[in-house]
Amino acid sequence: MTALNLLAFDLGASSGRAMLGKFDGTRIQIQPVHTFPNGPVALAGHYYWDTLRLFSEIRDGIAAGYRETEGSLQGIGIDTWGVDFGLLDVDGELLGNPYYYRDERTSGMFEKAFKRMPKDQIFGWTGLAFQPFNTLYQLLAMKLQKPHLLEQAATLLFMPDLLEYFLTGEKATEYTDATTSQLTDPRTRSWSPEIRQAMEFPGQLFTLIQEPGTVRGKLLPGLSAELKTDRIPVIAVASHDTASAVVAVPIEGDDTAYLSSGTWSLLGVETDDPVLSRSVLEWNLTNEGGFGGKYLLLRNVMGLWIVQECKRVWDGESAAVGFDELVELGRKSKPFTALIDPDDSLFYGRGDMPRQIEEYCSRTGQQVPRTQGEMVRTIYESLALRYRWTVEKLESVTGKKIRTLFIMGGGVRNVLLNQFTANALNRPVIGGYAEATALGNLLVQAQALGELAGLSDIRQVARESFPTTTYEPAESQAWDDAYQRFLKLLASSPA
Repeated sequence: MTALNLLAFDLGASSGRAMLGKFDGTRIQIQPVHTFPNGPVALAGHYYWDTLRLFSEIRDGIAAGYRETEGSLQGIGIDTWGVDFGLLDVDGELLGNPYYYRDERTSGMFEKAFKRMPKDQIFGWTGLAFQPFNTLYQLLAMKLQKPHLLEQAATLLFMPDLLEYFLTGEKATEYTDATTSQLTDPRTRSWSPEIRQAMEFPGQLFTLIQEPGTVRGKLLPGLSAELKTDRIPVIAVASHDTASAVVAVPIEGDDTAYLSSGTWSLLGVETDDPVLSRSVLEWNLTNEGGFGGKYLLLRNVMGLWIVQECKRVWDGESAAVGFDELVELGRKSKPFTALIDPDDSLFYGRGDMPRQIEEYCSRTGQQVPRTQGEMVRTIYESLALRYRWTVEKLESVTGKKIRTLFIMGGGVRNVLLNQFTANALNRPVIGGYAEATALGNLLVQAQALGELAGLSDIRQVARESFPTTTYEPAESQAWDDAYQRFLKLLASSPA
């Protein structure tokens, strides 16, 4: 095998990183070479992504990676969150900044979409869970509220594809990211003409779908000259960040679930075929695209967004407190003061999250957490219980027992939440790689360049390269009792 220097751009909802991977054929070492903030920009009542600034940061990251490797960089890949997109006109120019997925313009779009096609039929064609931020509802809102934009648009590109277009001039759509849109058919692994026609979306918007691991193109000549680099290949990796992270999970059988723990918690199992049963629809599970022909049957749980929003409010009210300190305050607080459903719509948008938690607890007749520690512990315990609910539903729809949960992503560093998760599930939890998304990105690049044969080789490199930590369950009776309280809470106030 040939030693490779590869560059992964991993863009999340709050930050972005350029991660350099040095692959020797057996193991890979990862180091950051450029980091930068990300976040929505508020303007005239809407939220947008500052796309041109993100592209500028990517340019800086490429230059930094090229310097770090002394001019030896063999590949570039980009992964981001799903669903959001940019529109290009006939000349290939960007028609405004892409909207942020939590922007409220999609409010009420479920009802308008279901008038065009009933909910169960939308699910039947797409297999996707119903989330207000799905591309389907963003496009429908645009069609109804700003039709002139769609009339001017010639091409729709999701965020990673848009940034790769800026790098290469090539227009295409990577499969895993496309599957977050509720516009694709999991059986054909292509766009659903039934959805497009029912919603009356222009057909020319949608480009060729490419499987992850496709070489998209090379850096444009002018760009490589400006950056003083070679024309480095740009590879369409598993560009939805969840799919990229799951690539690096060392799954050896069908009894392991994965949890991508971050702003969102994506908890699911890998399957060979989409699961389109009535229960999947009722429990709002989803079938997203994976690498190597796999499917990701999972649920979107609100995740650490709730803590992040609490911290944002608290930091504005007093001296900033770090996340590690908040975890420690939670550890020292009384257990099970109150429980929340993390997926309640009350916690979806930006706002005064601590007050919203107080409102929820008061409305459901519970003791209201007052201190930062009590509130953080309430969130973590509730997340762990929602994970248990999700694991049970996954077992029900697949008919397979889940014996282990593998956690990856930034939440790997949250030892308290990981232990709570093991306790709630009453089964071992393995804390994996904080940089799993970048790792999956890099290893798919290596596969695309011919240095790895496929998914099994990729996962072997992941095993060899990074250690894991196992959390054994404890306090099972207390968590069983709390779970019964949680189920009653869901029954009285379903999300």
